[in-house]
Amino acid sequence: MDKIIIQQQDFDLTTEISLAKGNDSNIGAVVSFVGSVRDLDDESITRMTLEHYPKMTQKALVSIATQAHERWKIGNITIIHRVGDLLVNDQIVLVITTSKHRKSAFESCEFIMDYLKTQAPFWKKEHTQSASQWVKSKTTDKDQTDSWN
Repeated sequence: MDKIIIQQQDFDLTTEISLAKGNDSNIGAVVSFVGSVRDLDDESITRMTLEHYPKMTQKALVSIATQAHERWKIGNITIIHRVGDLLVNDQIVLVITTSKHRKSAFESCEFIMDYLKTQAPFWKKEHTQSASQWVKSKTTDKDQTDSWN
């Protein structure tokens, strides 16, 4: 069963992998991705704020998971995305995919992350000592998502 959650609190990778696997004896591969707040090259981030519209965002995440299930033979999907104020090195997002075979698990996990970056309605604001600014979408992220079509 898929787990798709938007929350403020942190998550534990080991616990979430165990839950994603469950007792399914057909799972031969589990692939996970954890995204973290990273510092800027030119000025240190003091924090990052992530905002969203709950119903719209939940619907988008479910749609992304559904698309992954339609493209690959995979078992469970876990998507946990954090919102609120986060510090450098805090975990932002977790994606886990399970499958009989590693290729489907790897590809579906990458697909989900690419679509999260461009299709999920999250807004990120970086705060430094001197300013705050909204993070703009990157052409490279859109190009990567477009490569799945």
